Amino acid sequence: MEQLQDLYALQLQLLVEVRNHAENFLNKSKQKHLATQEDKNPSRNFIDNKAIQLLADHQDLQEFLKNKKLNNWERDDEYVSLLFKELREKEWYKEYLELSNPTLQEDRNIVAKFYKNVVAPNDKLYDYIEDTRLTWADDFPMVNTAIMKLLGKISPKNAHSLVLPDVYKNDDDREFALTLLRKVILNNEKLTEEIDGKTPNWDKERIAEIDMIILKMGISEFLYFPSIPVRASINEYLEVAKEYSTPKSSIFINGILDKLVKEYTKDGKLNKMGRGLR
Repeated sequence: MEQLQDLYALQLQLLVEVRNHAENFLNKSKQKHLATQEDKNPSRNFIDNKAIQLLADHQDLQEFLKNKKLNNWERDDEYVSLLFKELREKEWYKEYLELSNPTLQEDRNIVAKFYKNVVAPNDKLYDYIEDTRLTWADDFPMVNTAIMKLLGKISPKNAHSLVLPDVYKNDDDREFALTLLRKVILNNEKLTEEIDGKTPNWDKERIAEIDMIILKMGISEFLYFPSIPVRASINEYLEVAKEYSTPKSSIFINGILDKLVKEYTKDGKLNKMGRGLR
């Protein structure tokens, strides 16, 4: 989880560094010997983008990057240049530059569009991330999803708590997460078998990977965490599905988990402790 947070913070800073690169590009363009009218009076919309400025001004994020020595985009700034070059070629970026005093929503939209259409699918950036830290290749899709969610709702009111949330609430929360991870990994084959046959209209291979993970986590809580109420587990993973998976995933996951609860209850597999936990 900590390494995932490192990548998350690094990718947020990438947006800031692209903004900084854009400002340097603008200043150099003004100084050209044969500067055009556009070079002399360029749009500052992207440079003054309010969503990116919230990231640049976020003290906890900047302190986190400094403490973790996550200065990759200063060392390897060719990736920043590469992404900005691609951004400048987009028609929707040119249209954004022509706006007069963009709103916060328009600023959020352009940054989200940039991340989704330029940053996330860039093969060279992905290769660099994989070469930098092997586990980041697996974390990349989830980090991209989290950043897209953030860019859709960041504002001056919520930036402090939204940009860099704590990975764990406390030590107990961390221990639970590690225990759940171990249970899912060690019982992966059994958990897969539990799902088999519960999806008559779907082959295992057609189930989204994130949905399989959510299902296995939910089943693990049913079978190996006697103090967690069944309904609490289901509700929690439905929220996870809504946040990180496809629009229809929560309905799909709810159907399978509900079917398994009825089966486990009938077979006496739910060993929940305490009144009302079933």
